[in-house]
Amino acid sequence: QVQLVESGGGLVQSGGSLRLSCAASGITFTIYDMGWYRQAPGEQRELVANITSGGSTNYADSVKGRFTISRDNAKNTVYLQMNSLKPEDTAVYACKVRRRIGQTSFINYWGQGTQVTVSS
Repeated sequence: QVQLVESGGGLVQSGGSLRLSCAASGITFTIYDMGWYRQAPGEQRELVANITSGGSTNYADSVKGRFTISRDNAKNTVYLQMNSLKPEDTAVYACKVRRRIGQTSFINYWGQGTQVTVSS
């Protein structure tokens, strides 16, 4: 059974930092791409950052230079270090793991999400 458990969310003042963690179990972690997504109230879910099984990273323009995604394959965990937080970063953050299973097919698993609230 695949399980993704996020932690590290909370309330922080503008300019502060948080580190989110997503611990995975039930999968061969090293062959999965990992991603962090967020969804604010009334907004669509958006990609924040992802990291491939090979370690390549990609970031949304809105978080470049402030957020860093990393993975620890020995701990089956992906992290999102968030610095210089802004009120507009307030959202539910969720991690997703993805593996290609065909030419155009993927299998995805999602965590339950963790709330991040940035006060002004």
